Amino acid sequence: MALIPFHDRDGVIWFNGAMVPWREAKVHVLTHGLHYASCVFEGERAYGGRIFKMTEHSERLERSASILGFKLPYSVAEIDAAKSETIAAMGIKDGYVRALAWRGSEMMGVSAQSSRINVAVAAWQWPSYFGPEARIKGIRLKTAPWRRPAPDTAPVKAKAAGLYMICTLSKHAVENEGYQDALMLDWQGRIAEATGANVFLAMDGALHTPIADCFLDGITRRTVIGLARQRGVEVIERRVMPEELARADEVFLTGTAAEVTPVGEIDRFNYQVGPVTRNLLADYEALVRT
Repeated sequence: MALIPFHDRDGVIWFNGAMVPWREAKVHVLTHGLHYASCVFEGERAYGGRIFKMTEHSERLERSASILGFKLPYSVAEIDAAKSETIAAMGIKDGYVRALAWRGSEMMGVSAQSSRINVAVAAWQWPSYFGPEARIKGIRLKTAPWRRPAPDTAPVKAKAAGLYMICTLSKHAVENEGYQDALMLDWQGRIAEATGANVFLAMDGALHTPIADCFLDGITRRTVIGLARQRGVEVIERRVMPEELARADEVFLTGTAAEVTPVGEIDRFNYQVGPVTRNLLADYEALVRT
């Protein structure tokens, strides 16, 4: 399958309040967001022409910007409108939406207080993140060579671009060994998340998921916790140690891109795609299309 580069596509991108032809939505090479990672973003999915949890994502974009020390030049309502306008202009019913905000090229250096804050929204068709086979067999994970930083060393509550560098490094490392994603531990060696999704373990009749103190408390994570509790499944948020992988009955990931994705293998441990995962996957699919 030929790779279609993202800079060379048809369509439009909402860029600082206007629809711009896709190929013309550009930034300067000396943009602060590129050099110093002063960029925040959101990933969202549209189902049937409606963006799931759209306002929650816009609110998180605003919070992330605030954590990085800048204010968005558009309100949450205006960003919501921009996203709706973008998917309509692109004719997208089922697809992916990327909203982002970053410091521009007015100042070059660590300090960039007077740089313009830019905002853009792009959308494109995007099927299952890991492919349809993943829902049948589960994906293969290996423990990452990098760890999530301690809460007092990075802006871990922001969906900030710079925090994903170790995710890219980790994912590339395990992909080179035939795995599809990496399981990341936190700064103390406890289970944290995958490179772009939260993790759940089903064991002893309950769901266990790590406390989100050094990574994002994902919107999909919270949604799935609610769905599980509606089914009467106990959900326990706690510290989860790597050795507990040995006694898990089922493991799955949650995220906007990943949705609900079963895990079939982590390191030397193997798992079945069991009833808890299948039920929550079905519940989530029904919810996003309600």
